[in-house]
Amino acid sequence: MALEIDLAGRVVVVTGGVRGVGAGVSRALLAAGAQVVACARRPADGPIDVDGRAIDFVSCDIRDADAVHELIETVIERYGRLDHLVNNAGGAPFALAARASENFHAKVVELNLLAPLAVARAANAVMQRQDEGGSIVNVSSVSGHRPSPGTAAYGAAKAGVDSLTASLAVEWAPKVRVNSLVVGPVDTELSRLHYGDQDGVDAVGRTIPLGRLARPDDIGRCAVFFASPLAAYVSGATLLVHGGGERPAFLGASTAEHQS
Repeated sequence: MALEIDLAGRVVVVTGGVRGVGAGVSRALLAAGAQVVACARRPADGPIDVDGRAIDFVSCDIRDADAVHELIETVIERYGRLDHLVNNAGGAPFALAARASENFHAKVVELNLLAPLAVARAANAVMQRQDEGGSIVNVSSVSGHRPSPGTAAYGAAKAGVDSLTASLAVEWAPKVRVNSLVVGPVDTELSRLHYGDQDGVDAVGRTIPLGRLARPDDIGRCAVFFASPLAAYVSGATLLVHGGGERPAFLGASTAEHQS
């Protein structure tokens, strides 16, 4: 069995696919030969291409149900099929739960849980009609699996994404596989806003067992795996992409000597 991943001829939608993690996912899929349709509210600041092959950009606010249906219809009109969806768009600014407004929390949950569900439903409707079905990859976060102070609604929404992944994998089988990537800290253009400066980024990286933050391409390659025939029997799974996680805080607080 050949282990090379070749997605030539496959059409993939990547939400939020023009910046940060989404851009890394788009590039990885392009490198695997896929036709990538990347959507976001505004286009990329520069070209996203691999070996002369570029993304096809479609403007879409995934919180708008009509815009989501128009996005999927546009993909079908242009390419006649939709093989894979990577639900990547999301995020939230820092805001303590007691101080943020009800509207703020509602918008965070809408963007990070309800909108991905809407895109997944629209994609599934197409994939169920295709002989070969399709697959959906939800980009989740470690924030949904540990305390997330300052982004509590975001963490709760991402926990919901992983629960949703498991449920949809059952509901939409056997035609459509649904999996999620549980992503840790990633070095993107927003990292300095979260961690202060390069010294802050490096300091956070040292808390991760693999010694650095993820790069967007690290996430992209895992998304390519889930979309590929190598994952043909993988559905309802969550893949931890966090560099080994976080060193337990009690080890740093302890006065006992521990071998690294």
